[in-house]
Amino acid sequence: MFAAVLVVAPADGGLATLVTLPLAAVVGFMVYWIKDDRKFLLRLFVAALLVRVLLGTLIYTFHLQEFFGGDAFTYDFFGDALLRSWAGDKYYQGMVDLFTGGGRSSGWGMIYMVAVIYKVIGRNMLAIQYVNAVLGAATVPVAYLIGLEIFPNKRTARTCALLSAFFPSLVLWSAQGLKDGPIVFLLTVSMLATLKLGNRLSVKYMVALALALCALITLRFYVFYIVVVAVTAAFVLGRRPLSAKSFARQFIIMITIGVVLGYFGVSRYASAQFETFGSLRNLQVMRQDAARSAQSGFGEDVDVSTPAGALGAIPLGFSYLLFAPFPWQFGSLRALITLPEMIVWWCCIPLLVMGLWFTINGADSHLHCAAYSYVLCASGKRGYCVSSARATLDLLFCFRGSGFRADERKGRRKNAEAKGRERETVPAAIAAGEGRCRLNPG
Repeated sequence: MFAAVLVVAPADGGLATLVTLPLAAVVGFMVYWIKDDRKFLLRLFVAALLVRVLLGTLIYTFHLQEFFGGDAFTYDFFGDALLRSWAGDKYYQGMVDLFTGGGRSSGWGMIYMVAVIYKVIGRNMLAIQYVNAVLGAATVPVAYLIGLEIFPNKRTARTCALLSAFFPSLVLWSAQGLKDGPIVFLLTVSMLATLKLGNRLSVKYMVALALALCALITLRFYVFYIVVVAVTAAFVLGRRPLSAKSFARQFIIMITIGVVLGYFGVSRYASAQFETFGSLRNLQVMRQDAARSAQSGFGEDVDVSTPAGALGAIPLGFSYLLFAPFPWQFGSLRALITLPEMIVWWCCIPLLVMGLWFTINGADSHLHCAAYSYVLCASGKRGYCVSSARATLDLLFCFRGSGFRADERKGRRKNAEAKGRERETVPAAIAAGEGRCRLNPG
């Protein structure tokens, strides 16, 4: 695969491969130390990476960045500008300051990631796509561990991992130079760390959770708030009955993470972003822009600039998050190419509902933190962008895995009941036959 990349993209392919292979080796080494299903996860990680590298190479070779995600050019330009500003160029420093707004803008962390990579190998958009491909493939073992942590069932965990590896939208958005791939990876890491810390105190997972939250606020600030609320709810409610030991553990975890976030200046960035985007009027402007220019929004006539309008738009936004785009909305080619995936998605909705019902009813009550997280994500978006639903796909795969498990249990229960009825019927039939023989001895 990478040899073919050198042929197709000789100018940038070599350096992009030089960055990708060591990073993939590090992730592969970490996957190797997972005790459960090691061989399966290694093969799935490699397969997921190759699929993303192939798609990313095609997008780069045929110059499809503007069609699939024009923001890649924005991050490329400002990442290079940031690198030039590090060299002392005041002009580019002013442009970077205008883009970041002192931490007020959304996605400014992505240009730092781009600048660091450009510092190592030079300006290379293909390298950014490949790094995102590695992060997208790294989401697969994390999703497996989440499924295994929630349900001690390898079949459910494998289902979650397979969906994360090959679901078309996750593959597409993690094969481009966009921030969506890193965001999905950080969301899954945050969820896994939260579940692990709910069991026992671990420095490794505390560091992972704190770093993931710090990175999220630089990429998409409102997701940071949502995750913080969900994580706090998970720690407060707990996965086990409250005791002095569990209370002390959760208190230490929350204080430590709060100190780390404060050390990295998260409170300053959060307050600046809230001042900029906390207005419902600004939210209305962004929604209208998404609906008109990007053709990725909906409800252009819906006004969310008032509290009443925002609350009234939540149910509609939630339905769009789950089911959109609807068949009558394929007004652009970008929406039309999502049709095959959406058909599969709609067909799997019953499993999703079954998984949610199975979870909320208490059979897997420790998944409630995931349910809170998804509901908050859905409510927070208010239908802002149809494409934003991809950020919650891995979380939905957990519920879908729960649906698979519930359906499997239901099938086993029916089979057991049928066998039980057979065992009851056979002796009764034998006894009835013996009775007839005694009455009619022949």
